[in-house]
Order: sequence, then structure tokens, then C-alpha cells
Amino acid sequence: MTYTYETNGAAIYKQSFAMIRAEAALARFTPEEEPIAVRMVHAAGMVGLEQHVRMSPDFATAARAALGTGAPVLCDAHMVSEGVTPARLPNENQVICTLRDPSVPGRAAEMGNTRSAAALELWRPHLKGALVAIGNAPTALFHLLNMLQDPDCPRPAAIIGCPVGFVGARESKDALWADQPVPCLIVEGRLGGSAITVAAINAIASRAE
Repeated sequence: MTYTYETNGAAIYKQSFAMIRAEAALARFTPEEEPIAVRMVHAAGMVGLEQHVRMSPDFATAARAALGTGAPVLCDAHMVSEGVTPARLPNENQVICTLRDPSVPGRAAEMGNTRSAAALELWRPHLKGALVAIGNAPTALFHLLNMLQDPDCPRPAAIIGCPVGFVGARESKDALWADQPVPCLIVEGRLGGSAITVAAINAIASRAE
């Protein structure tokens, strides 16, 4: 049997986004937020995800401004950092993931926490004004919130908080949304993951100046 299917990559791309905009409930997003939500839906392959996306009013502006000034992107997992498209970044921004640093296992043991959480301690020199992207580990998001309770801890410009899973994912995002130490984006509940986190970063980067 010979299968007939669309073979033009540009046409597939155009049709996919047209279908999302036709089917998804996007009216509540501002013009600055809508492209972020659309790309997240596209990455998930799930119309309906947009109903769980929450952005604080100044998130899109703050995140884009940070990238425009050359701020780094700090990622909790290599699945996130490897997905960022360098060509989209507006100012040769560094994309940093510290999870594989040799000191992390020892730090985790000392802290009595996961390696994902311990790796964030290595973010401190880069954290001021950064775009933070947590797309995997709830423990990383919880630890970041604990770090930011210290008035001496540098403050990022914005946080994408989309960890995925069954233990702590919902709770960590609820905590971020309730606290909002800086402008933030979350996906409510257990939904989340590296792909939609990367999609949000790339959407922000594409429109940053």
C-alpha cells in the first residue's frame, strides 16, 4: 500500500499552527502571550493544554526583555537545554544546565535532596536577571523557591515552571503561582515536561529584541 501524505515541511508547519489557532481557546491571551501558548500546544500535540497555561501579566514582556539584554537561560535538565534553538536567541545568550557538574552528587548527598535540586546551587553566579526554565523536576522548582526566600539570593527576570509528574509537580507549580517571586509561567496540574518548556523558550526568543 502506498500512503499519501503532506511532504512539504513549510506547509505542515503552517497548517499545524492554523489548526491550533482554529481549535484552541486562545482568546484570554494577550498578543504577547498567544504565540507562547500556541507553541506549547504544538509541542504537546494537545489542544486543551492552553486551558492550563497561566502567565503572570508581565511574564512575556519580562522574559523577552531579559533575552534581549543577553541574559542566560538556566535549565534544570539537559532535555530542556538541548532543545533550545541557538539561532532564535537574540543576543548570543548562554544556555546553562549544571546537572552534570561533578560536584552535584556530593552536594545532593549533603543537602539530602535530589541532584536536580542540588544543581541549582551552581546557578547563583548566573541567576541575576536570567530566564529560568524548569521543565522536568519538581524538586528543582521547590528548591528555587526556597533559594529566593533569601533576600541575598540573586533574582531571575522570569521563571518558566513546568515540571511534569505525579509527585510534587502540581504542588511545586501551585507554590510558584501563589508566591510569584518574579514574573512566571506555569502549566497547572501534572502536565508539563521538557518539550513544552523548550517550546515556550523558543517562542519567547523568537520575538525578543
